[in-house]
Amino acid sequence: MSNNLVIVKARSLTKVGSTVPYLTQDEISLICQKAQEGRNGDRNGLLILTLFQTGLRISEALSLTPGNITSYNGIPVVYVKKGKGGKDRKVSLPEPLFHRLKSFAFDKKLEVKDRMFDIGRKMAWLIVKAATKKAGISKNTYPHLLRHSDAIFRLKANGNPKALQHHLGHSTLFMTMRYLSTLQEEESLKIESKVRFDE
Repeated sequence: MSNNLVIVKARSLTKVGSTVPYLTQDEISLICQKAQEGRNGDRNGLLILTLFQTGLRISEALSLTPGNITSYNGIPVVYVKKGKGGKDRKVSLPEPLFHRLKSFAFDKKLEVKDRMFDIGRKMAWLIVKAATKKAGISKNTYPHLLRHSDAIFRLKANGNPKALQHHLGHSTLFMTMRYLSTLQEEESLKIESKVRFDE
């Protein structure tokens, strides 16, 4: 085994035991609400909701077109074209968000290959930061944190790391297991906090 491979495996194993920060669904709802206020509020709120409910990377979300929003075997999905590592994948899309994206594209008269969110990464970052500040949330918030939050929410709901790996487009399960480690740490703290000692 080469030294480089050993280093890669060691780093991957370290990530398995690491935890990730995330936002609660209530926090994200409040951020979305604040993002919808003011100029381009419909776009800004929809971008934040899309990042959370799909777990897309910011580059994937900003590349999204009306033609990528479709269905597969009756299930609403986003087709991610050439995601990280140049891979294509299908991402489950909640039905209400599916209709909101379709309505947004219709209202804005977007063509099939037009970008849904015609902004750059820096602007997306500023949108998330500004909405978080307006919401009075002190956490350090950025677009990728919404991806973490989606992963935690989905893992709590279905408990299936393998399905989450495919959803997020991780090449190995090592990266995905960080979310399980986060939930396990939280659960362990809750359990241990109930232990009472005699004074």
